[in-house]
Amino acid sequence: MSTPERLEDLLRELAPQVLGALLRRYGGFEECEDAVQEALLAAAMQWPAEGIPENPRSWLVTVSSRRLVDQIRSEQARRRREVTAAVRETPDTVLAPMPGDEIPDEQDDTLALLFLCCHPALTPAAQVALTLRAVGGLTTAEVARAFLVPEATMAPRISRAKQRIRTAGASFAMPSAQERADRLDTVLHVLYLIFNEGYTASSGPELHRGELTAEAIRLTRMLYRSLPDDGEVAGLLALMLLTEARRSARIRPDGALIPLAEQDRSRWDPTMIEEGTRLVTNAMSVSPLGPYQLQAATAALHVQAPRAEDTDWEQIRILYGILRRIAPNPMVTLNYTVAVAMSRGPQAGLELLEELDSDPRMARHHRLYAVRAHLQELAGDYAAARANYLLAARRTTSLPEQRYLLERAGKLDR
Repeated sequence: MSTPERLEDLLRELAPQVLGALLRRYGGFEECEDAVQEALLAAAMQWPAEGIPENPRSWLVTVSSRRLVDQIRSEQARRRREVTAAVRETPDTVLAPMPGDEIPDEQDDTLALLFLCCHPALTPAAQVALTLRAVGGLTTAEVARAFLVPEATMAPRISRAKQRIRTAGASFAMPSAQERADRLDTVLHVLYLIFNEGYTASSGPELHRGELTAEAIRLTRMLYRSLPDDGEVAGLLALMLLTEARRSARIRPDGALIPLAEQDRSRWDPTMIEEGTRLVTNAMSVSPLGPYQLQAATAALHVQAPRAEDTDWEQIRILYGILRRIAPNPMVTLNYTVAVAMSRGPQAGLELLEELDSDPRMARHHRLYAVRAHLQELAGDYAAARANYLLAARRTTSLPEQRYLLERAGKLDR
């Protein structure tokens, strides 16, 4: 990794810690974030030439605190119409603390910041955007690219999210034990959404968006370091690692999708597989079973099979059956259906799919039609399979998935 990349990683890691320190001291989400961004910019300009300070975090806290105080003073002076030279600090003072002048602040408020960004007053989309911006350290432009919208559209959304938190009267502090337990589910769901959007982009020309999966894994690692005994945090990290391990094998050189059964398993990442398997094995041995642990366990069974035909589908069916009981939703039912079909025959899976036809959440989802087409193909009903592949292709907004589905339909046509 080059020096600029190391510096970028360091600043991205420190950004939420510095923002948390300012919020704890001064409050005011937007003002604190502006000050932190100025400090990060100063560091990006000065550190390559002057060297990284002995305590880079304290340096950033000092610079951003001075900038924030300067803003507060200037605003107060503007209101009083009494702007004086005393409130104007020279750029050197604002941007570069002298050695020994840094404000010591070793408390890491990143976890509190993550809980704040996942405040129940926000919509799931706003929680994701604010988490990427404030905790992930992404610029507004980068968050906008994650949502495939213009920066001019995303900036007001993030601003409204901050305002909504302010209106809700949220304070920057760790929630109570009960609130923390309740909101942790939301935090995990937000990280899960970020990863899923990166692993299979919901729309656009790219199947995979590595910047989002990498950020989701980084943030979940951070959460795991803070909550190492939480089985679901470990389960989510394991699920991400075991899934991301397959990334390089799921795309052809032309960008087309390669389904799991056809992937070159020698291209899967063994380091991620080993870590993910260890995490979920440990979590399931000491923690109550949860949805993320169960999903990670199924992912582990997939990657442990040396060949697709060696996959333990019966064990996967059992795990999804447990998941259906403790966290029922139509996508779980769809995955359970696939496991039933692979372990007990396609007709058994097709019969189970009928219960999803009346679910309004799935009525227009392309995966329902894609799974039905796949099972019909396995059952030998090629005309029906072709029709459902075409229906699925019309309903997806992901171009790689669309090309794959049309290709499947074309093969059956021939």
